[in-house]
Amino acid sequence: MTRASTPRASTFTASLPHWLENRPLPDVLATDEERMSLVHELADLNWRAGNGGPFAALVVDSATGELVAAGVNVVLASGLSSTHAEVVALSLAQTTLAGWDLGADRSLELVVNWRPCAMCYGATIWSGVRRLVIAGSGPECEELTGFDEGPMRDDWREQLEARGISVTSDVLRDGALRTFAEYGASASTVYNARRD
Repeated sequence: MTRASTPRASTFTASLPHWLENRPLPDVLATDEERMSLVHELADLNWRAGNGGPFAALVVDSATGELVAAGVNVVLASGLSSTHAEVVALSLAQTTLAGWDLGADRSLELVVNWRPCAMCYGATIWSGVRRLVIAGSGPECEELTGFDEGPMRDDWREQLEARGISVTSDVLRDGALRTFAEYGASASTVYNARRD
């Protein structure tokens, strides 16, 4: 007897949650602090709404402060493990600008509430952004949330900079730690596919 096979998917989609789609966002964010403040606000709202982890990201024009795209982690809402905030924001920016190279015509940056995980590190490198702005790096994200951020190179910052991506760290760090701590103390799902 032949077992019926599962039909194979040929497309997939992921969308921003309705609360973010319908939320008015500023057109321009002039400073790193303004940008990170918005990231922290979106990250906190995101996990509380149940879309995914406490992560958000922006793609911003470094020269003008124009907000090109905003993304949040939608792993739980989409059922797709790749839909981290960075991948969502980068993908929306690439869709908006109709191209995969976000550094081809202008200097764009990625603003995130922590150092990218192993997957988002690669996505950052291949996106073409010229700058990465993060609230912090280190073990606190994993310790406070329970997430596995994957194996990262010790020289991740130097590797980005060698590829023309400058890194600015510790922008409103305490805001990220507060959100992570509140998430970790909640009953929210920590979606690690591999567990100890």
